[in-house]
Amino acid sequence: MLSYIIEGGRKLEGETFASGSKNASLPIIAATILNKGITRLYNVPNIHDTQMMFEILKKLGCKVKRNNGKIIVDSSEVNSHEISHELMRQMRSSVIMAGALLR
Repeated sequence: MLSYIIEGGRKLEGETFASGSKNASLPIIAATILNKGITRLYNVPNIHDTQMMFEILKKLGCKVKRNNGKIIVDSSEVNSHEISHELMRQMRSSVIMAGALLR
């Protein structure tokens, strides 16, 4: 286990960046379908699972744009409720989309 030992006597200073949580981002991305309009997302981690979620949204008819760390999802023109098997196989957690698609 990696650990940091901080010994007193000196002030600890610095900055760090905390990336977004995959487990929080995936249900929020799925919920953009329910909005039926424009949703802006910030601090979404750029990982395989979130990329696959955006690909699924595109296949369902959403428009997804990335701009300087901000993601804009337009779900006003969703025209499908089926996710291809190929996309489903690439991401186990794609089942998160089920609730939003059952609306």
